[in-house]
Amino acid sequence: MLSLPSTSSSISRRKYDVFLSFRGEDTRKNFTDHLYDALKRSGIITFRDDPKLEAGEEIAPELFKAIQQSWCSVIVFSESYASSGWCLDELSAVVKQKKDKGSKVFPVFYDVDPSDLRKQKGKVEEAFVEHEKRYDEDKVQRWRNALTQVANIKGWHLNHRHETEFIRDIIRKISAKLCETYPIVHDELVGISSRLEELYAKIDIGEDDVRIIGICEMGGIGKTTLARVVSTQMSPHFEGKSFLANVGEVSNTRGLVSLQKQLLSQILPEECFNFFNVHEGNAIINHRLSNTKVLVILDDIDNLQHLKCLVGRRDWFGLGSRIIVTTRDEHLLRSYRVDDVYKPTTLNAYEALRLFNLKAFNGETRLENDFSDLSKRVLKYVGGLPLALEVLGSFLCGRDAAQWRSAIERLERDSNKEILDRLQISFDGLDQTEQNIFLYIACFFNGKEKDFVMKVLDGCEFFPDIGVVVLIKKSLLTVNEDNKLWMHDLLQEMGRKIVREKSIAEPGKCCRL
Repeated sequence: MLSLPSTSSSISRRKYDVFLSFRGEDTRKNFTDHLYDALKRSGIITFRDDPKLEAGEEIAPELFKAIQQSWCSVIVFSESYASSGWCLDELSAVVKQKKDKGSKVFPVFYDVDPSDLRKQKGKVEEAFVEHEKRYDEDKVQRWRNALTQVANIKGWHLNHRHETEFIRDIIRKISAKLCETYPIVHDELVGISSRLEELYAKIDIGEDDVRIIGICEMGGIGKTTLARVVSTQMSPHFEGKSFLANVGEVSNTRGLVSLQKQLLSQILPEECFNFFNVHEGNAIINHRLSNTKVLVILDDIDNLQHLKCLVGRRDWFGLGSRIIVTTRDEHLLRSYRVDDVYKPTTLNAYEALRLFNLKAFNGETRLENDFSDLSKRVLKYVGGLPLALEVLGSFLCGRDAAQWRSAIERLERDSNKEILDRLQISFDGLDQTEQNIFLYIACFFNGKEKDFVMKVLDGCEFFPDIGVVVLIKKSLLTVNEDNKLWMHDLLQEMGRKIVREKSIAEPGKCCRL
């Protein structure tokens, strides 16, 4: 599973992703040049030495500095690599950086046998015999140790493969390793690291296929935030990227054709696309992007047609492409046969407190007793929902304890409109029968045994066998390990508010008194 360091990680201060070490006479104008070009095209920042630096006997200071400023080193072992004292000096510096700073080292065995390097026999031994005539014993021994150590690392072997295929494999694996290192760029994204680890394991950028991954849960849990971080961190490893925000809303107001044009324009910004119906758009997306490795993110979809017209089939995009879809409707994703679905959870108690403190106290964690008790009431109310923590924390920021107390008492009587309006989007998309089931559970049956509730709802002719499943797939309801129906406290509050508002003037006539 991927491991993401904190913002303070040294990776955030590295100048290069890759330091490329190679024997210029062997591979500078062929394999290494093609590898360097492929690394650059994949957005991997790579240091390759200038031939002028090799003019002297000693390794240039610029190279030592570049090794220290690189996240990893790729060593291209070729036939005469060990013959170069310059290369062996580089290798010793790389090994030292690995030992001192934990830098990664990836060997590439370009038509050489790793065992010859490890055991230093054949041409490698001949090279060291010559080195011993020119250099002192300590230096040669340091070179021998470095060569043995790196040759023992599992690397990539050409093994008579086509070089283009070999290079693609190297790029794919380095890209995947780099994605494991990316720091979170915003301190306010509390709790996101562990969720990104789980999501990245499903996205699996290292595989050379086309993969569609869904992010699905209730509103306000942070689906869009996750998708935006993925977009920022992973985009350098694709030939093109498109992030389509609020797809459901934009589709309703401007139409799917506008979204198709936006997708194409973001990936191919130099071109102008002029078509007027979704069928033409489908054909153009398929034709223009089928050989391009792209990252496409569709945010907040609510209709199967969005997927059919924006990502179509997997062969619309080049190998290695990834499509990320956020939605509240799991059934929509399953019916489209996505490769996997990630369901983020609400924040745990520690994460919820940290996010709330960031919003309400600008990050201060040492609170006076009054605020500590009041904060606990807020945290209990929101139940770890990031949207609610941000909205309420920002609202309470800068207010005194008396104002806090008044706001919380009002909140417990009448919930925050901004939060409930966001949650109600899912409810509004339900058929009337499912709406009725949701409201009955919110008013009477939250936390009750599922089989009992199903019998009651069946007696009311609400067809719960399908209706309850719809609510679960819409992220409005879950069944816990004890076979009890459960909805988030804020969803329950939203349902009860909907019921109350139907009989504001005469509460006694409320349909579910």
